[in-house]
Amino acid sequence: MNDKDPVDAIVGQWAAVRPDLDTAAMEVFGRVFRLSRAMGDRMEKTYASYGVSRGEFDVLATLRRADVPYTLSPRELSATLMLTTGGMTGRLDKLERAGLLRRSPDPHDRRGLQVTLTEKGLALIDTAVVSGLAVQTAALSGLDEQQVGQLADLLRKLLSSTER
Repeated sequence: MNDKDPVDAIVGQWAAVRPDLDTAAMEVFGRVFRLSRAMGDRMEKTYASYGVSRGEFDVLATLRRADVPYTLSPRELSATLMLTTGGMTGRLDKLERAGLLRRSPDPHDRRGLQVTLTEKGLALIDTAVVSGLAVQTAALSGLDEQQVGQLADLLRKLLSSTER
């Protein structure tokens, strides 16, 4: 494959000034970082058309994946999304004001709350997730089905080894 990208230029520059460096990791992670930024921007734009940010989409999607009755505690949401409770509160406030979710007392814990998708929130997330997947699928269009599977497998293995 002869398609050169900006990472190739950076690696080439390092090779010229520091030929002793093994830049294989830079080639991988430079592309992962650039891909993450590019796709993050695309996803932000896609979800903005529904009136939510990527972070707010993540809250709605997490509730949607919880299945009927689409309810989790703020603590469960924070843990799943790796957010502080303060960060979660801000997102929940905005989504509740928009009528996409509601907070109510937890019937099993007097001190706790439950967060539940509203019908409006359910309709939004079910539409937004389809749009988001279309953007992601289009980004993979340069790869065949086998390559997509190989890439997913390799990234899973890499992620697993870095999260240990």
